[in-house]
Amino acid sequence: MKLLGIILIVLGVLALVYQGIQYTSKEKILEIGSIKLSADTKKTIPLPPIVGGIAIVAGIALILVDRKKT
Repeated sequence: MKLLGIILIVLGVLALVYQGIQYTSKEKILEIGSIKLSADTKKTIPLPPIVGGIAIVAGIALILVDRKKT
């Protein structure tokens, strides 16, 4: 439980710092016969700050519950 709590806290902090997941995709712009034109575009999946906050609170709660058990 303690390890899961620590992992949730770390993921929550990362979600607050980066505020999203970025990735690159290749899009086809033009294709005429054997001529192909494509471009790399960066896309972002936004993560609301509430997600990071919830992960941090859940991680702290797991650590506290684990402490009370022992």
